[in-house]
Amino acid sequence: MGGEEKEYVNKAFDTNWIAPLGPNVNGFEEDLQNYSGVSHAAALTSGTAAIHLALIILGIERGDDVLVSTFTFSGSINPIVYQGATPVMVESEPETWNISPHYLEEAILDRKNKTGKIPKVLILVHLYGMPAKLDELLAVCDKYGVAVIEDAAEALGSTYKGKKLGAFGDLSVYSFNGNKIITTSGGGALLSNNQQWVEKARFLATQARDKAIHYEHSEVGYNYRMSNIVAGIGRGQMKVLDSWVEKRRNVNSFYREIFEEIEGIDFLTEPEEGFFSNYWLTTIYFTNEAKVSRDVLQTALANENIESRPLWKPMHKQPIFEAYPYYGDGLSERLFQNGLCLPSGSNLSSDQLKRIKSVILSTFNK
Repeated sequence: MGGEEKEYVNKAFDTNWIAPLGPNVNGFEEDLQNYSGVSHAAALTSGTAAIHLALIILGIERGDDVLVSTFTFSGSINPIVYQGATPVMVESEPETWNISPHYLEEAILDRKNKTGKIPKVLILVHLYGMPAKLDELLAVCDKYGVAVIEDAAEALGSTYKGKKLGAFGDLSVYSFNGNKIITTSGGGALLSNNQQWVEKARFLATQARDKAIHYEHSEVGYNYRMSNIVAGIGRGQMKVLDSWVEKRRNVNSFYREIFEEIEGIDFLTEPEEGFFSNYWLTTIYFTNEAKVSRDVLQTALANENIESRPLWKPMHKQPIFEAYPYYGDGLSERLFQNGLCLPSGSNLSSDQLKRIKSVILSTFNK
């Protein structure tokens, strides 16, 4: 927390505006619009809810194909299954670890050959805050008429060629879960320059209640709207977002200095000018030249009560999704087997960083 969140939360209590919706929700949506440069935003209960509503708005139904990165969190792919659609999982490329333009086009053409239809939508994920290769990916989608849901859940504060991530999709998604760069404890948002789509999302997210003095419903609705208290936390968090991005990038630099003289460790790195990552998590990859394995370092950290985690397990290797189509060469599987997420919180103290450094150096020097 940055400290100013209580002001907005207390105001909600003082005015007895505790129920969903209210001034904080309206204000938080305006804050997100101003920050991202996107015209309209709906504050929701989660990023997953935002993806679900985006799929509904784009007309995804049972039997439709939806393209999605295989190297992501399950929240990117579960809403596809909610709709009865088919997740078509696409491999990463090695520079950003995000979806490969090459395999994306291969998947589109193969699905057209097998089903007679072009997949309707791509859920484009920016992994660990690293911008995807947007020019190439959007060119492929434009070529085949594929709509884009931009999953910027991990990438609030990152930019591509000076433009905020979350401003590139037909519809875009942020997450404010407890582990994100800013948090509302739980929450998300759906953004678009299409006003009708965002208004539709708000309608569906409030149980699809028609305009009437009684409760009238002509569509299936969802309980996806953010509360006034939670939005108050978000308003305070927006004030510290840029400084939190700076702190995450400083943590990333801290780790790079530690590993500068250690062979066999690669970082997920901005590949060229124009890519600016919030480095939501600092992630490393153990090559064949590494003197110790990923598991050895993870165990050494855990022995000192320091949490680290493997990279995402690819969705095409998850028991629930492994029967769905996958296009790629197994890069994400290698990343999962040899990659590690290091402690990256914005509130890491200097003493905690010293502890982490000590464990890393002693592990590699043994």
